[in-house]
Amino acid sequence: MLGVWRPLLSLALSLAESPIATWAISVAEIQGKSFRSPYEGQTVNEVYGILTAKDNYGGWISDVPSSDPRESNGLRIYGPHALRGVSVGDDISLTGRVAEYRSSPNDLSLTELDLIRDIIIFSHDNPVKPVLLGEERTPPKGQLSRYDDGPDGSGWLAIPNNVTRVEEENDALRPELYGLDFWESLEGQLVTVPSPVAANFPDRYGAVWVYGAWPVSGLNSRGGLTVHFPESEGPPDAHSGAILIGRPLDNTKLPRAYMGMEMSDITGVVTYQFGDYYILPLTAPEVIWTPDERPSPATLRSGLSPCSLTIGDYNVENMGPRSWHLPTIADHIVSYLNAPDIVFLQEIQDDSGRKDDGTVSADKTLSRLTAAIARVSLYEAQYEYAYVAPEDGMDGGQPGGNIRVAYLWRPEKVTLVSGSHAGNATQATEPVLDEEGKVTLRLNPGRIDPTNAAWEEARKPVAAAWQTNTGERFYTVNVHYSSKRDSSSAQGDARPPVNGKSEQRMAQVNVTAAFVSSLLALDPSAHIIVGGDMNEFLQTRSVFAPFDGLLTDMNEVAGVPPAERYTYVYEQHAQEIDHVLVSDAVKAKGGAVEHVHINTWATSKGGQASDHDPTVAKVWVCEAEGGEGSQYNDDPESVVVQAPWNQVVVL
Repeated sequence: MLGVWRPLLSLALSLAESPIATWAISVAEIQGKSFRSPYEGQTVNEVYGILTAKDNYGGWISDVPSSDPRESNGLRIYGPHALRGVSVGDDISLTGRVAEYRSSPNDLSLTELDLIRDIIIFSHDNPVKPVLLGEERTPPKGQLSRYDDGPDGSGWLAIPNNVTRVEEENDALRPELYGLDFWESLEGQLVTVPSPVAANFPDRYGAVWVYGAWPVSGLNSRGGLTVHFPESEGPPDAHSGAILIGRPLDNTKLPRAYMGMEMSDITGVVTYQFGDYYILPLTAPEVIWTPDERPSPATLRSGLSPCSLTIGDYNVENMGPRSWHLPTIADHIVSYLNAPDIVFLQEIQDDSGRKDDGTVSADKTLSRLTAAIARVSLYEAQYEYAYVAPEDGMDGGQPGGNIRVAYLWRPEKVTLVSGSHAGNATQATEPVLDEEGKVTLRLNPGRIDPTNAAWEEARKPVAAAWQTNTGERFYTVNVHYSSKRDSSSAQGDARPPVNGKSEQRMAQVNVTAAFVSSLLALDPSAHIIVGGDMNEFLQTRSVFAPFDGLLTDMNEVAGVPPAERYTYVYEQHAQEIDHVLVSDAVKAKGGAVEHVHINTWATSKGGQASDHDPTVAKVWVCEAEGGEGSQYNDDPESVVVQAPWNQVVVL
């Protein structure tokens, strides 16, 4: 009887017809309507399916499709020798135990059959039609889980984290609404991603994030997916329609992808491993098209007026005096940022680089960088530099490197306000009035509250008071907040996902905000620029709440489209974690900002000089000129042109 019935089942699978009633338990019943199988831990007999794919640890079978989109008809069969003698396309039955496998505590579990026995082969060469994503099933936009709903309205970025465990709740899936539910409802199935586009470089294992021919949000001009605020007041999209493409099952090699690369259709099985949902392709796709356009230099240049300044910001990724990328960074500052009047730098190492020998001075590093900039510019850009040396081993980062923030500036345009000396690692600067009744800093430059617990194993921000060559004063704060170390996978069990060190960054923002407020208390019209690597999205509302009403994002001032606001790429997300924020006095004069994608647009990870893109902003720092709310023109004889994002820029 089985020999007659199983060919009918094969025909049903290949034609995707209605389920056939059977006395045996189906794969869809094993998978169930939620994350964990209702049969977990039980041995099930006579499970039928066609073997769709194999790897070194087993394979996957497909059964008759369920009429319920929450129930997958694909299943992992685990056991290095379990499927010996069985070939892809074979119609089989088997007995095994239902297990939920996870490789680490925060992973979601993968439903599988192990302890396999009693395999019967009914027929060979049976085709299984893959699910065409974007047509038969379409990934939802929005949030990854119904539990990404923290009180700050940031969705998957909400704080507090790890409030709920998805698999403890084990609610019925809602694949039409939530990304984790969608991919779970396809676990073990054969699917096709039509016209996949790479969202990032491959990870260290060669896997690459892609999205297919279906609706996505935050699509930028390069073809990446940018984390951005939605047009409504809701949370940012989690880009749950993106999926990791893992190692091809036939051992072919995935292309060395980069953002925007288009590939041929990918067919493979959906699985969960290493904290994320993956598609393991049957074979590697081909490259169809590559975005070979190189990034353009910034259009922003320093104005002729003393009050019109350009501010650069660049995390130069562990730069020591002998770093290979030092000359490249120098070229970027000149050729792509147009030698800004002031440059905020992060991750400047000490003079011995990564050697852990107690050195804390960075004079060699910065003097070699400024000399390299002068050579690139044929000595037209002669920078001075300033920093506050940290205590040895106290600021985190690469062991031995003693990274810190630093300033470069062009003395023909700006100088540090005189009358006070620079601070040291443990001295706190603060705003004070000088003999003329003008606001200055007690230590200039100086660290902000460096002994505060918020800065434990973190870079301390450095504030500076400046003046133009006509004597107008303005103020800057260069920051490098704590990294996201100890974060959980965004597709893990903890909801919302654990945002590593978010509480520390929140405290760091609070200390920075208190300093800015103390400046404004002495001079409510102070021109203040706060910038640097903040290691956080502005969309994580709780972290940046202390800045609300105090500082404004330069992207907002300049009207940069939300999808083009990125300086970094991680997993499937183009994201902005380097920010330039300004006080109301700067905001009122208008301004411009450009993110120069010299690194995120590289064609390989090795082609990056840093893992961050630099940014350049143009601001007006004087009260007497500019006109409140006006777009400034600091050179009446110059030609006014329209730059990207509808900024008015003077050339």
